[in-house]
Amino acid sequence: MSAEERLGTTGVARRNVDATESERASRMWWDADAEDYLAEHGRDIGDADFVWCPEGLREEDAHLLGDVAGLRVLEVGCGSAPCSRWLARVGARPVALDLSGTMLKHAAALGQATGIAVPLVQAGAERLPFADGSFDVACSAFGAVPFVAEPERVMREVARVLRPGGRWVFAVNHPMRWMFSDDPGPDGLTVQQSYFDRTPYVEVDASGRATYVEHHRTLGDRVRDLVAAGLVLDDIVEPEWPEGRETVWGQWSPLRGALFPGTAIFATHKP
Repeated sequence: MSAEERLGTTGVARRNVDATESERASRMWWDADAEDYLAEHGRDIGDADFVWCPEGLREEDAHLLGDVAGLRVLEVGCGSAPCSRWLARVGARPVALDLSGTMLKHAAALGQATGIAVPLVQAGAERLPFADGSFDVACSAFGAVPFVAEPERVMREVARVLRPGGRWVFAVNHPMRWMFSDDPGPDGLTVQQSYFDRTPYVEVDASGRATYVEHHRTLGDRVRDLVAAGLVLDDIVEPEWPEGRETVWGQWSPLRGALFPGTAIFATHKP
């Protein structure tokens, strides 16, 4: 049974969704979809690997976090936590945070299976349950940020828990992808809606309750949220689709990847 069937999803609505409803929908969705997601993408993300995006960019090659040995690292929206286990393997001291209890159960099981157990915390990214200045580095590979109604709060929270000089690097859907349908084929090459329309994508059940929510922010919105949080933007990485990579991962595909970016990675630091 799919997550849509488990949650009784009946259609799509374009309407505003506040932080409470969005968080509730995301928790329900990832609890319901965790097993299917890992069955489909577990091989892509690995058990103890740090893959930034469907383009296949790995932290061991990109070095966006720098040398993390001995550093305390917070992974925001960890899912089954393969990135945190990789971080532990290279000498970091990671803490893996996610909203979904079911994803964290898989993270705990994979920690036992790999022999790389990391601390797991269940919480939302808009209210991090950590003291000021607790971490040297924070990271997120498609976790939390696209699914929260108030991403500016996430940026402020991450800035709060970082120590001075700490890095915050996160990957999200490239904002221009919002204009296109989530289709990896030719139909996904045609603009369907305005880049400037920030109305979230919402799937609902028969009562109108949100069962899945994804929020859009423009490139400028992301930069403004970072600057307002007191962070310094060092780089925006737009990974190119590698030659010869034939993987289709949801809306990502060689066809689309050859024409426009699918991922934006924001690299920042706290002064």
